[in-house]
Amino acid sequence: MKFADFQNILSPERLNRYVAACDNDTRKAMSLYRLNLHLSQEVFTLLSCFEVALRNAIDRELTTRFGENWLRDSVLAGGIFDISSCRDSARIITKAFNRLNRTGEYTHHKLLAEMEFGVWKYMFANPQYRATGQILLRIFPNKPRSSAEVQYNNAYMFNELDGINILRNRIAHHEPICFARRQPQIGTSYILNAYQNLHKLFMWMGIDSHSLLYGLDHVQQVCNRINAI
Repeated sequence: MKFADFQNILSPERLNRYVAACDNDTRKAMSLYRLNLHLSQEVFTLLSCFEVALRNAIDRELTTRFGENWLRDSVLAGGIFDISSCRDSARIITKAFNRLNRTGEYTHHKLLAEMEFGVWKYMFANPQYRATGQILLRIFPNKPRSSAEVQYNNAYMFNELDGINILRNRIAHHEPICFARRQPQIGTSYILNAYQNLHKLFMWMGIDSHSLLYGLDHVQQVCNRINAI
């Protein structure tokens, strides 16, 4: 495709950054745009696997403590999230439950699947962490022990998950991830740091991420192709 046609479809505003990063070489800019899409697909695959693993680990802990319909029950009168400090979580859960209930489709697992990543992230915010019995750090059995320098507590895990949530949202909203942070140059250090962090969190959960993601993980290879442009 000619660059003029490519630009007409995707908009000059979207492509300007790619063109500038490629020193006005429009052919390279089109290649970079396509590689950014490829990288986004690769990273989103890993994020999806992590989200499911995190969700299931949280579900196992809270099912053991509160019963097999704990998520639905959490927003009923007197439920663990029926408190003002957890109202945002309760609102999201209630809306999803009501939708499933109206159509007769409610099951616990369907309700779990309706939850956005932010719901699981906020399980480590102080109000939700206290409401669920302060037990959810158990899903990270291999995390380091806290020290005077670093407290690997729920607030630490919230911040780790917030970084993943930000990356997930960037990809979902079609933002480029092939550039240096806040710089007009090609750069993959942000993604590679996030990538290493994902593998670290899998390890903290006791999951062999390299085996889990066998045949799916090509992030490093795509980053190498981007850096070679």
